[in-house]
This record gives sequence, C-alpha cells and structure tokens, in this order.
Amino acid sequence: MGEMKTAKGQKGQRGKQGEKKRTVRKPKTAAGGPGLKIKQVRSGIGHAETYRRTLRALGLKHHQDEVVVPDNPSTRGMVFKVRHLVRVAPVEA
Repeated sequence: MGEMKTAKGQKGQRGKQGEKKRTVRKPKTAAGGPGLKIKQVRSGIGHAETYRRTLRALGLKHHQDEVVVPDNPSTRGMVFKVRHLVRVAPVEA
C-alpha cells in the first residue's frame, strides 16, 4: 500500500524526502555561552507577519539593527526562522 508503481513498473517510494537539516550554523561558542550578536541585513517588509513578529521578539526594530541575545535553544529557533533576514556572530567574551 505504501509503495507506488512508476511508469516502467519499478517500485517508487512515497514520502521519503531524506534528512532535513534544521540547524543553524553554530558559532564557536557552545549553547548557553555568552550570547549571539544578531544583525538584521534584510527588511521584513514584504515578508510574512510571523517573520516580522519574530524579528521584533529578537529585539530587531529596523534594517541594519544589531542586538546581543542569550545563546539558548529558544533564541536559536527564532534565528532559524528568520535566517534569510539576519547574520549571526558569536559574542567575544
């Protein structure tokens, strides 16, 4: 039932997309370290409302704004969501 036949009669696979990589490039510091410096490099205008709200939650108010946030799983999740709008660097201790 889970298999489907292709045009030449070979068995195909349904729903197998391979591994999805949901990781943010980790800076040299470990999670829970001093923090992350996040810079907004693209505007939220024209993007989904959820992206704009995520930028606000990170403390980014406008284009080219920079903030330092703690390095924890919830922050990394927000950064992952708007990774195409921001640049991330570790905070030097």
